[in-house]
Amino acid sequence: MRVLVTGTAGFIGNRLAQRLLERGDEVIGIDNLNDYYDVALKQARLNLVKSHSGFTEARIDIEDRTAMEEVFAKHKPQRVVNLAAQAGVRYSLINPHSYIDSNIIGFTNILEGCRHNGVEHLVYASSSSVYGANTNMPFSVHHNVDHPLSLYAASKKANELMAHTYSHLYNIPTTGLRFFTVYGPWGRPDMALFLFTKNILAGKPIDVFNYGKHRRDFTYIDDIVEGVIRVLDKPAQPNPDWSGDNPDSCTSTAPYRLYNIGNNQPVELMHYIEVLQDCLGKKAEINLLPLQPGDVPDTYADVSDLVNDVGYKPDTTVEEGIANFVKWYMDFYKVSDS
Repeated sequence: MRVLVTGTAGFIGNRLAQRLLERGDEVIGIDNLNDYYDVALKQARLNLVKSHSGFTEARIDIEDRTAMEEVFAKHKPQRVVNLAAQAGVRYSLINPHSYIDSNIIGFTNILEGCRHNGVEHLVYASSSSVYGANTNMPFSVHHNVDHPLSLYAASKKANELMAHTYSHLYNIPTTGLRFFTVYGPWGRPDMALFLFTKNILAGKPIDVFNYGKHRRDFTYIDDIVEGVIRVLDKPAQPNPDWSGDNPDSCTSTAPYRLYNIGNNQPVELMHYIEVLQDCLGKKAEINLLPLQPGDVPDTYADVSDLVNDVGYKPDTTVEEGIANFVKWYMDFYKVSDS
């Protein structure tokens, strides 16, 4: 297939592009290489796919309406995976406009590109953050998600609503994927595992919020990407049993679906840190701090719909996943084991 993937210099988008190319798909990769975090890391990720004959790079912003129209018109992708976004809960308190530009305006351009170019299926990244104030666990895609706790979460909820509108009006199959705390090799430097590793190796303290009482459904990068591919290969279908009298939030009379992709196995943050310390062979100095605005204490994914519809359930343990990350980090940053 010819697949347009946005965010191909990003953590998830880059790994997805690699997998699609490996199986013989053609990938049109969009990224603007912004400086939200280390551009050199993004460039290094891009180098993993740029030499592949099936990869075409488009260095543009998804919020650039004209450029996006041109890419869709020129390449006519059969399917689209939107992974470009302004990420991060805490940064949304500092720079809210960035989230509107990328996650709302940019996503509108994606939807319009799909509408006007006969795209067979749009898959897009949502987030476990949409569950917000919901404390009914495990989080199910059938639960209400009307109380986001950050603008980032609100923008992802908005994406789900916008996608439904286009599925309803234009019969475009759309599938939203609520990712749960993704980690692994080539990860984002603003996320906990990266920050912890960097500081522990440097002998600096690590900041642990909510006094270490977080539980997270940490999900390994390859498990996330496998879920994306399984879903991409199965375009969303209408739910014939859907009823407006008792509406199901994750399906519709339109070709619209939502899925959680999580490990279905919450891990105490302090255990996560213990595993990291074992892999590094160094103890962490820990600063215990209160819960940060916008954060939720716990996440836990119900993945039964993913299992039932595409036959897949993530299963990589944090012990295996963190060990793989540490091995990559030491190699990429040329850190001595001594």
